Amino acid sequence: MTSLPGFLTVPKFERYVLSRGRVPAALIAHLDDMPFPKVGFPPDQDLVCADFLIENGQLKAIAAPGSFDGELAVLDLDQSMVLPAFTELHTHLDKGHIQPRQQNPDGSFDGALQSVTADRLANWSAEDVRSRMEFSLRCAYAHGTQSIRTHLDSAEGQHSISWPVFAEMRTDWADRISLQAASLVGIEALADDAQRLAVLQSVLAVGGIAGAVTYMVPELDATLDHMFRDAMDAGIDLDFHVDETLDPDAHSLAVIAEKAIALNYQGRITCGHCCSLSRQTDDAVDRTLDLVAQANITVVSLPMCNLYLQDRGTVGAGPDAPRRTPRYRGVTLLHEMKARGIPVAVSSDNTRDPFYAYGDLDALEVYREATRIAHLDHPVGDWILIITETPGMTMGLEGGFAVDGPADLVLVKARSFNELLSRPQMDRVVLRHGQAIERVLPDYRELDDLLS
Repeated sequence: MTSLPGFLTVPKFERYVLSRGRVPAALIAHLDDMPFPKVGFPPDQDLVCADFLIENGQLKAIAAPGSFDGELAVLDLDQSMVLPAFTELHTHLDKGHIQPRQQNPDGSFDGALQSVTADRLANWSAEDVRSRMEFSLRCAYAHGTQSIRTHLDSAEGQHSISWPVFAEMRTDWADRISLQAASLVGIEALADDAQRLAVLQSVLAVGGIAGAVTYMVPELDATLDHMFRDAMDAGIDLDFHVDETLDPDAHSLAVIAEKAIALNYQGRITCGHCCSLSRQTDDAVDRTLDLVAQANITVVSLPMCNLYLQDRGTVGAGPDAPRRTPRYRGVTLLHEMKARGIPVAVSSDNTRDPFYAYGDLDALEVYREATRIAHLDHPVGDWILIITETPGMTMGLEGGFAVDGPADLVLVKARSFNELLSRPQMDRVVLRHGQAIERVLPDYRELDDLLS
């Protein structure tokens, strides 16, 4: 038996066993015929102990400890946790890392929108978008992500630049990260048939997903009707930015759900943000969530970005007015949704751009912060699914442990959820096809010339 002191390396064997790893019980619930023992110290009833058989880069089996005794190489994890590689359901690879070049003047949503628009019109050439996408993907890969959906700004002709670049990146990264893309444009712009169909053609050219930012505008219902019918005709999924505001009168989530039900839409629908629910009455919330459950919509929360943007303000007006501490944070109602059986996920959203000035496309960071922000604990339960199986299912991909699939795993020294959530786990080991990758994050200096 070979131990892994300090997790410095995973020896390169064609066939080996990861022994005595602690695994979230929710991720192996489908193996309920296997008597996995509950873990001992530190006590954590949401974890069980398991062995993993790896052969020729594939995960061949997960079984109780000792099931593979006699194998040539056994690597003892000493009760450290084993997770599947992560899935990010909502990101913006095309915006990423423009913060040094175009900052949000006041940290507000309007400031972000204006700043990104100015930067896009001035700088978003194919080479600019490609370079920043590449940097972002290198970050996500080093942190242990296997699948990403990105939204692509598609207004004012940008679709003709960013979508071909995305297609190139998807090919270049096919053996490392599975990539999907959804169009992003204000719903009012898509009321124009010519513009809606032009964006749709870019989406269809690369097998993408149709999307929009929904607001309570007069064009909402009619334009949603066109989008749903376009998607039904083309056989594609839909992904919306929804009610990213604290205005309690913003209820486009309910409108989307009603439209899906009325048209009997059978594709997958994803709705991100849904911040206004946090300010609505219980009756309004109950009505909307009942519709969302009936329409089988997946909701993805972006807790770090929502905390950054929502309820920013000052006491008085003017550039020197003192800041006001935010009262309302805008994180959507994950517990209430989950209780109704609505699939929920969390994701990074923006990375170092005017909509969120920080972040590194680290899904484990998002899960850790979501746990703290939205009280996804006491018990932790199966909330680990929000960065693994649930977003994977929504993308039509494998998001959990893929037996007889690639051995894409993340090993951390933490022995419990408490240890996992208390530190960044930057010494994690990322296995791709059963072998440890070299986890080197790109240096920000690489972007200096591009962003100067």
